[in-house]
Amino acid sequence: MTILRKTSLTGAALATAMMLGGTAPATAQDLTIMTSVPSLGFPFFVHMMKELEAEGEVLGVATNQSDGQNSTPKQTADVETAIIQGVDGIVISPIEVDAMAPALQQAVDNGIPVVTIDRRVEGVPGILAHVGADNVLGGEAQGRFIMEKFPDGATIVNLQGQPGASPAIDRNAGVHNVLDQHGDKYPFIAEQTAFFARDKGLSVTESILAGLDSPPDVIVAANDDMALGALEAVSALGLRDQILIIGFDALPEALASVRDGGLAGTVEQFPGGQSRKAMQVMVSHLQEGVTPEENLILLTPIVISSDNIDMAERLGELN
Repeated sequence: MTILRKTSLTGAALATAMMLGGTAPATAQDLTIMTSVPSLGFPFFVHMMKELEAEGEVLGVATNQSDGQNSTPKQTADVETAIIQGVDGIVISPIEVDAMAPALQQAVDNGIPVVTIDRRVEGVPGILAHVGADNVLGGEAQGRFIMEKFPDGATIVNLQGQPGASPAIDRNAGVHNVLDQHGDKYPFIAEQTAFFARDKGLSVTESILAGLDSPPDVIVAANDDMALGALEAVSALGLRDQILIIGFDALPEALASVRDGGLAGTVEQFPGGQSRKAMQVMVSHLQEGVTPEENLILLTPIVISSDNIDMAERLGELN
């Protein structure tokens, strides 16, 4: 019987040992995985981090948790520190996919496997896998939901997410994919970033509505925080019953608003499922040398409305 002892080998040394035909020298409890999210100031990423930690406990690995604090330099420095510390793997949702590429390339070059979640980084050869929701399909689901509610057409305000963030880019592309096919039937009368933030969703919506001759039929937002900010602005103007608002992320507060007649809908992208799958892929690779058959693993988002709220991942967190 082979007795496995704790080792100080980094991911690079592990890879070398395995290429030479050796047995992976670490048991699960020997492994430390860095988990990093853009900002724990956003409820979505708090939930994602909790699920990463929970799955790490199930799999018997230690997690080194990192809060990017919505700062690319901070998240970059955290990754560089993790490389120096010799973590065995990195599971990360990058703040800005292009700006984080050099740091992740450095990790890969040092033999540390990387799995991205939620936000996909292009142009970094050697990333083990990306696990996320298909954000284009999520945006398309928003577009179809708008068409179902307004089959004869609607005027639309589009609150876009963080510039440079792949979910913002993809969700915006998705909603346009569906609605732009219908010519002038679904015009976007205003489109502006609100940076995925609730206070910006509130202030940007106030500014947009003040500049319009009449209220829009729909406000579509690339996340729930912006949608809830927009709802606050609309409610203050007495327009809550006139404007349909749809978000994205299925946060508990958004689900409660859907249940209570505030938001019309939100897109469920199963962040807990993404997080757990990402950790499973990482640990399977580190322990058994398994490389996923497909390095792009995407979950299909769905719109949650009052009709199917029981399908929401975080329904149990509602008060």
